Formats: sequence, C-alpha cells, structure tokens
Amino acid sequence: MKIRPLYDRILVKRIETKEQVRGGIIIPDTAKEKPMEATVEAVGEGKFDDNGKRIALTVKAGDTVLIGKYAGTEIKLDDQDYLILREDEVLAIVDAKK
Repeated sequence: MKIRPLYDRILVKRIETKEQVRGGIIIPDTAKEKPMEATVEAVGEGKFDDNGKRIALTVKAGDTVLIGKYAGTEIKLDDQDYLILREDEVLAIVDAKK
C-alpha cells in the first residue's frame, strides 16, 4: 500500500535502537522509551501561504530526523508502524557527515 501525506505532513518510520543487555536484565518493550530518531518515508507537497503560493517542505524522503516522543499520530500499514506528523513537529534533520 502506498500512502501520500497531504500539505505539510510527513510520514516517518521510527528507527529502532539496538537492545543492550546490562547485567543480564532485559527491559520489556512496554517499559522502553520510544525512539526519537526516524526516517522520512514520504512528504506532502507543502502548505499554501496567504497569497496562494505553495511553500515547499524542508525535509525530503530518505532524511533522518529527530522527533518528539509524543509527536504525530501513529498508524499501521502492511504490519509496519508509521507516524504521520506535521513538518513543524520535526526537531532537527540528522546529517550523517561529520
């Protein structure tokens, strides 16, 4: 199934962190914090300004972004968990270059 967000919304998939076991204690999934890093899967075309011109989004598909813990709306497509949120809920774009 293909989904295309509208206006200034983006579709992201959270990047799951690798599980680290310390001292033999395994933390259950329900007690773990949601990852704040996500990959942008799809973006809308942008919203309109007061003059009717479309404002393009800064983020693009394939970007890695930081999002808030409780940002957006969770959805499930083809047994995959995604998040739809507005571009202004994105905290930062992660640049892989150092």
